[in-house]
Amino acid sequence: MPPVTCAHPRPGRPRLRALLALLLLAGTTPAFAQSNAPATPSTAQAVNLDAVSVSGVQPGPGLWKVSKGDHVMWVLGTLSPLPDHMQWKTDEVEQTIAGSQEVLGPPSVSLKPKTNFFGKLFLLPSLVGARKNPDGQTLQQAVPAPDYARWLVLKQQYLGNDRGVEDWRPIFAAVQLYDKAIKRHGLTASGGVKDTVRDLAKKHGVKFTVARYTMLVEEPRNAVKTFKTSPMDDRECFGRTLDTVERDMGRITARANAWATGDIEALRGLPMNDQREACIAAVTEAGFAKQLGFSDVQRKAQATWLAAAEQALGSNAQTFALLPMEEVLSPRGLMARLKAGGYQVEAPDGSDEAGADAQTTHP
Repeated sequence: MPPVTCAHPRPGRPRLRALLALLLLAGTTPAFAQSNAPATPSTAQAVNLDAVSVSGVQPGPGLWKVSKGDHVMWVLGTLSPLPDHMQWKTDEVEQTIAGSQEVLGPPSVSLKPKTNFFGKLFLLPSLVGARKNPDGQTLQQAVPAPDYARWLVLKQQYLGNDRGVEDWRPIFAAVQLYDKAIKRHGLTASGGVKDTVRDLAKKHGVKFTVARYTMLVEEPRNAVKTFKTSPMDDRECFGRTLDTVERDMGRITARANAWATGDIEALRGLPMNDQREACIAAVTEAGFAKQLGFSDVQRKAQATWLAAAEQALGSNAQTFALLPMEEVLSPRGLMARLKAGGYQVEAPDGSDEAGADAQTTHP
């Protein structure tokens, strides 16, 4: 069959879901951080200049095997960003999905306002300006002077003369810069892998289970107001994002290429988290996040996925699952926790993936 071109979702407007997307990162991005020592500027800048994302038909990574007795779960490790112009050859994935009784999605978080449809519509005017700094601060006033000087250079390179972003909170400005940078380097944040897997499950009549932890916001209007008026220590997130865009785009491109070409050994040797840990901490450690109950969603989302995976392994002869590559490769990730629970784990190259630290991963 011909390769499947992954569909990229259309960018959404800044509505309630988009406004609080950063709060949901805690449930969609794994907690651990692999070694991420910054490269020297001269070396990394050279890599940035030379790195080119792959294109055309690519196999993607092989599947990890999790089993107990005669029950098996095949796991596809997902990654962001990925090469924008690749065509993912999904033959193996489609065959595995067709032979499965269930497809399990990756860990996720849903934010559900406790209000009716018209109540949601009335929320929209309150979202205007939510990205702006409290007390009318400019970006220049909110971040250290050396970081702002670096920002001006990178902003000109990737954002041009956009003045509106100068009123944004550092974390929103950082996300905007990063998104533009990966696009310039031929990458896309989505890659469409989950959508493709969902479509294949539908094609073959296989149940798709969403492993989602749902948060109910009792007073969404007050939540938005609290978010808009509360401070957030996101300066480290801003600085680390500048580091990533300045120095690490070459490594990010190499990592994306390794996923596309199925180079598992290269994936093991490349950092996975980039600036995300600092940005997640900026959100989840803020006072408003704890007040609204967002600080613990990451652990709850992971627990939701783990419970769904164990249920699927117990009920199905064969399951297909999606799991972020960080959680697959880390000795503290969800794959290691499955191994600690007595499951056999085997990487596509036949190695024992979860590592010796798996026995110490339980909280």
